[in-house]
Amino acid sequence: MRCVRNFVIAGAAVVLSFTAAGAADLPPVQPMYHPPVEEFHGWYLRGDIGMTNQSVKSLNNALYVGNTVVNTGLGFDSSPLFGVGVGYQWNNWLRFDVTGEYRGKANFHGIDIVTTGSGTRYTDNYTASKSEWVGLFNGYIDLGTWWNFTPFIGAGVGFARNTISSFVDTCPIVSVCTGGAVATGATASKWNFAWAAHAGLAYHVSPAFTVELAYRYLDLGNAQTGDLIAFDGTNNLNNPMYFNHLTSHDVKLGVRWMFGGPSYAPPPLVTKG
Repeated sequence: MRCVRNFVIAGAAVVLSFTAAGAADLPPVQPMYHPPVEEFHGWYLRGDIGMTNQSVKSLNNALYVGNTVVNTGLGFDSSPLFGVGVGYQWNNWLRFDVTGEYRGKANFHGIDIVTTGSGTRYTDNYTASKSEWVGLFNGYIDLGTWWNFTPFIGAGVGFARNTISSFVDTCPIVSVCTGGAVATGATASKWNFAWAAHAGLAYHVSPAFTVELAYRYLDLGNAQTGDLIAFDGTNNLNNPMYFNHLTSHDVKLGVRWMFGGPSYAPPPLVTKG
């Protein structure tokens, strides 16, 4: 029995000696890191160009009183827009920016069909131009990134300075038009509250440079002309032409430049051993 015990002890000693020798040959334990996680945040500049598709809900004028007036054919030609801004990427899914934008002159056309109290009917044909300066504070939610593409949605609030110029009112039936066949309205501007809704798709060319294609719905508020004055100087009352509820469906191509590119979150430490 004592021989068996001695044999077991001797075998265990041999195994331990081989284990110790093998452990001495192993390299020292090295820390292992997961790949760094990119956290895109920081200040950026942006620039935008695009085209507008604008509309107005209705027109109104003091001379409408006592008459039945139907606005028809109201519309604007498309016009270009140019914008710049500065923003901050808060994290991978939330960012904010402040933008300033000039919207070029859009030609306006429309017709009033007028029925007077006595039953006489005639039309007024309108032409004009409209332009704006717009400033917005915007917030965006980035909905995830796949193959460098990031869809996003957003909203903005701010102001619009709407300007109506070159307004001309032409009345084909001279005998029923106050003051004659043609009246004009002086250039006038109006400040309004404005708001916007955004949706688009961004492509990350590099960590610091992004291109985006976006749609925007923009509510511009109202606008007006100066008093309408007939070609013979007739102006019996204050009667600017009011443009009620201006809106626009815009398509924009934008670029963003981020200062410094992405930073990296501290990776978790994993010990291998």
